[in-house]
Amino acid sequence: MSNKVIISCAVTGAIHTPTMSEYLPITPEQIIAQSVEAAEAGAAILHLHARDPRDGRPSADPAIFRQFVPEIMARTNAVVNITSGGSTNMTLEERLAFPLQLKPEMASLNMGSMNFSIHPAATKIKHWHHEWERPYVEGTEDIIFRNTFRDIKRILLELGEGCGTRFEFECYDIGHLYNLAHFVEQGLVKPPLFIQSIFGILGGMGPHPENLAMVRNTADRLFGRENYHWSILGAGRHQMPLLTVGAIMGANVRVGLEDSLFLGKGQLATSNAEQVHKIKRILAELSLEVATPDEARAMLGLKGPEQVML
Repeated sequence: MSNKVIISCAVTGAIHTPTMSEYLPITPEQIIAQSVEAAEAGAAILHLHARDPRDGRPSADPAIFRQFVPEIMARTNAVVNITSGGSTNMTLEERLAFPLQLKPEMASLNMGSMNFSIHPAATKIKHWHHEWERPYVEGTEDIIFRNTFRDIKRILLELGEGCGTRFEFECYDIGHLYNLAHFVEQGLVKPPLFIQSIFGILGGMGPHPENLAMVRNTADRLFGRENYHWSILGAGRHQMPLLTVGAIMGANVRVGLEDSLFLGKGQLATSNAEQVHKIKRILAELSLEVATPDEARAMLGLKGPEQVML
């Protein structure tokens, strides 16, 4: 089972805006439909953010989360992974509001503060659907995504130890692996670790295949290969090429419209499920088997959906 590949799907995120793709799920109904389709296509983990259904802006409102999370859990067996990162302009209290209520099996956890920018995308768009979008995208040029050691420690204590939630450790740079190692040494993180290496975000590691080897070697040195499960996230057009290289190297994979709006060159993905189907075909061509949700739970040491507080 440890050789099976876990497919994660990040359904909507807080990066892209409605103008960028008509297929980006915004409303609770759209998020439910696309999550269910992605799970049916083979995604074992669904990584979820919330959006204000009126205009698509990122939201941390627990009331909005509750309009789609229970329904997704009722209709799929997928692991529900709730963001603790939210968006770059949310406070930590806002980001934790719903996860601390839900006590999910899994949550994302960004492993360091960083410049996180998508501002170049604004130059490609002339007409925006909503007035919030352009200043939001352009504003990332002057935003620091805050995840201090104290912030991370609080999440590990309150959401991890306090709620039994395990984490998708999002590492955008080599230094984030060392930050994670610090918390392992402090006894606040215990294996098996689920390390999500992220490539292609402006402010983080570049999307070069050589960087995958550097991350793999560093993680092996810091944690020992037997103590972690590695996953690859390639942003934008780098999604499928980097995931393919990562899978060959023994990594799990993450797709979804949070990470890339496209299925191929110049071709918008019409759903999250399309990306899941594509990476599943690639994995099959590599003679790799895909993990079921329950197999993913066993691999990652998750507590099970029956202990989530719906």
